[in-house]
Amino acid sequence: MEKLYQKTRSHSLDTPEGPLAEHLGAFEGLLNDQGYAQESIRRHLLLVADFSVWLKCKKMSIEEVTHETAQRYLRYREHHRCHRNGARYAVRRFVQLLQENGIVAKEASGAQTPVEKLVNGYSLYLHQERGLAATTIRKYRWCAHLFLTKQFGDGATRLSDLSAREIIDFVQHEATQSPGRAQSIAKVLRSFLQYARYRGLIKLDLAAAIPRVAHWSMASIPKAISPEYARRALASCDRRRPVGRRDYAILLLLARLGLRSGEVVSLTLDDIDWETGTLNIHGKGGQESPLPLLAPVGEAIADYLKNGRADSESRSVFLRINAPIRGFKTEKAVCNVVRYALERAGIDSLRKGTHQFRHALATQMLRQGSSLAEISEVLRHKSPDSTRIYAKVDLDSLRTLAPPWPSPRS
Repeated sequence: MEKLYQKTRSHSLDTPEGPLAEHLGAFEGLLNDQGYAQESIRRHLLLVADFSVWLKCKKMSIEEVTHETAQRYLRYREHHRCHRNGARYAVRRFVQLLQENGIVAKEASGAQTPVEKLVNGYSLYLHQERGLAATTIRKYRWCAHLFLTKQFGDGATRLSDLSAREIIDFVQHEATQSPGRAQSIAKVLRSFLQYARYRGLIKLDLAAAIPRVAHWSMASIPKAISPEYARRALASCDRRRPVGRRDYAILLLLARLGLRSGEVVSLTLDDIDWETGTLNIHGKGGQESPLPLLAPVGEAIADYLKNGRADSESRSVFLRINAPIRGFKTEKAVCNVVRYALERAGIDSLRKGTHQFRHALATQMLRQGSSLAEISEVLRHKSPDSTRIYAKVDLDSLRTLAPPWPSPRS
């Protein structure tokens, strides 16, 4: 087979061979639409053309092409060809294209384990009944999956066999990692066990058995980026380039409007009302809130849309710079924008996240005389405690409340 393959694979894109040859044009169009450079498109097409020749030598028809077939081809390449970056993505995306166009049958999803089936049902409940944000649901899924896997492995999930002792042991074990982790685990477990009781999977109120993890309300002070560091991070964006225009607009949304990273990701072109100068923000729990589009922020977004944003069918405001051109998938993309800006600005800080800009906005508003109610409205807090903690950072005001230090007795 190898000799025949070597003889047959001396092909070009002008005369492709094999069962996939007639579909290379559709794949080229897809890659063009996704913003790939011409050299990258050529490499991907050559790879799929090679896959087609491999199928021909195996005497396989296009109807037999599946993701498993593609994996077999890739394993063959690993042993007989040099490694090529993007090979796995190119072949997988081509097979998906064939499935989407009805050329080959879609494969049945793999059988779910009992744990996966239960966690998927729980996720659906969180979305439909509780209205939680997608990022929150992912965290809840992870925790529930961790707990169930440790209790049942790949076997049947007999929740009725769970005991309070097993649940407490799990939480106590997680508490050895960190108090914050344990607190999150305990919160999710209560939610999951309440769901299990709601579904009739357990009869006892096991959620009540979960111990309270020690936590002192408002024990910490919000960690805000300094005004100087914020200015340096913004100045580090090269606004002559598309990526610089994009990152500058994102950083302004964080610094001037206090957006969360997930709110930046979910921002669409339809959320911008240029006539009224407002942004529609998709916050936690599906909550939507209008915010004024401050002039500097609006100008930065407009500059990016006109001179930096690639042509795309995506309605997301902010897109990836590298192909495939599409909107951000997760909050991590926004976190990376912040991290790279801090690195470019030469800022050596333990804090690399996006929330430090949000904290800085609240701190600045407080020191300029804004009330906690006004800060709560801008930051879209549901709980007053989320805003009240910022009173601790106004040290100048707090000093006026401190009694004078008693003078030593003569």
